[in-house]
Amino acid sequence: MNLSDFNQFISGRTSIRQYQDRDIEPELLDTILKLGVRAPSAGNVESWDIVVVRDPSVREFLADAALNQEHIAHAPVVLVVCANYVRSMARYSERGILYALEEASIVATYLMLGAHAAGLATCWTAGFDDDQVRDILKLPNHIRPVTLLALGYGAEAAISPARRDVQEHIHQDEW
Repeated sequence: MNLSDFNQFISGRTSIRQYQDRDIEPELLDTILKLGVRAPSAGNVESWDIVVVRDPSVREFLADAALNQEHIAHAPVVLVVCANYVRSMARYSERGILYALEEASIVATYLMLGAHAAGLATCWTAGFDDDQVRDILKLPNHIRPVTLLALGYGAEAAISPARRDVQEHIHQDEW
């Protein structure tokens, strides 16, 4: 793949909130999940975990915890990507908290890109009540949910929103 092809691929990925009533094949889901271990990791600690949620009633509870964002309930799978502080802090002390958050974010990005390559749709969802998600999924205290990644076959057209010009984000040598 050349840069032009990659740019077109990246440009075609967008958040989808409507999903077909169609399961994701277990082998395909497994292939996408395995992409997580390819993500960069400080010291190769891999301070992240994923809770795969297929149960419709659990997805309903998660949608409620996500400020009633219904796409969470309607996606056939929700990947709850979490930062695992214990893994990173054991090696990097307090700085490990940042590393765990970064790594969970990168893993979620790899999962989204893998899903896009497989013809699946995703929606990164960061608006949720951490404590409710912790309770619903019975997460240990050292685990922080970073995103609820809705995953499924899209039922709406992928329309990329307008973005800022890249030059609004770029600073040369100093701010």
